[in-house]
Amino acid sequence: MPKKNDGLLLSPSERLILNIVRRHGTMARAAIAAETDMVQQSVHRLVEQLIARGLLRAGATIRNGRGQPSPRIELVREAAYTAGISINTDSITLCLADLSCHILEEVHIRTPPTHRNASLTAIGDALERILARNGVSREKLVGVGVAIGGFFVAGRRQMNAPEPLQDWSLIDLVPILEEALHLPVWLENNATTAAIGESLLGAGLWAQNFAYLSFNYGFGAGMVVGGKPLFGTHGNAGELTLFTPEEAAHRPTLSSLMTELRANGIAIDSVEDLRQRFDPTWPGVESWIQRTLPALNRTVNAMTGLFDPEAIVFGGQLPLPLGRMLIERVRFVDIHRYGVGPDRPKLVLTETNGDTSAIGAALLPLKERLFE
Repeated sequence: MPKKNDGLLLSPSERLILNIVRRHGTMARAAIAAETDMVQQSVHRLVEQLIARGLLRAGATIRNGRGQPSPRIELVREAAYTAGISINTDSITLCLADLSCHILEEVHIRTPPTHRNASLTAIGDALERILARNGVSREKLVGVGVAIGGFFVAGRRQMNAPEPLQDWSLIDLVPILEEALHLPVWLENNATTAAIGESLLGAGLWAQNFAYLSFNYGFGAGMVVGGKPLFGTHGNAGELTLFTPEEAAHRPTLSSLMTELRANGIAIDSVEDLRQRFDPTWPGVESWIQRTLPALNRTVNAMTGLFDPEAIVFGGQLPLPLGRMLIERVRFVDIHRYGVGPDRPKLVLTETNGDTSAIGAALLPLKERLFE
């Protein structure tokens, strides 16, 4: 069985240096120390160690003021790769990322993953094809991040996933995934991986603290605090247990939207079909918004009060036109002492291109192993 402690093992200081360079893309070696609490000599030594390990490289020198010229430092993108897999209720997305967190390719398997063994075979075959097309050897894969909807149980070993993913639920998934893929696996809730993807490639580039609302077959959230994902004690940070069983039927889930549309004569095959073909003028859209808006307002106001984020990101498999409609309708509680309320977070659509959950899953091994 693959081991997560094999291969690249970095000290906290080395991880800090790598993360600083990742954020900047390329920078003068002399400028790195300014973003740490280390002296220039220590930074120089760490950079040299990372160059020797093939993770950083020095480019052209640049002159900064009257001092000695300083070489530009950048990540060696091809030094390591990672794969991400998002298991949705009606499809599977895979992507491949390099050390700089650049997504090289993203592919979709349209077959619903209702049967786990058949889906794992399809995932393994698709991964081999992606690696071959991009000329990446398995030896350079740090590991695989896997995202799935639901919440953790049994000491973070099992997922309680939505009904269409029953075959993936209430079993120890990581050993099964590692045996099928022959790679180290990190398993996370899909809203949390989406928040990770957003933190590295989307709204996280300007917001250090944000909530990510994941509109999928179900409805969940991921949290980023101080630029880092919040997992929680049991891995369930962002699990939206705000509603009674009666109220839960009126959450803004895309499964309930599909039910509403079908009742109005709109043929929708899946959540992905809904995302691609969504039309704001469809009968049933407006009634669904009116019915689910109280639950959405409660969620937004609860996250605003509990976490005071800079932004709340609307994402998941949410069609972008529908996301704009929801953002326009959301209302904050506006009754305050003296008529003066606190500053509110920005409500924004996801700024990450592609399947944010799969992208975040791909970046999870890099964040866990190589970056702080």
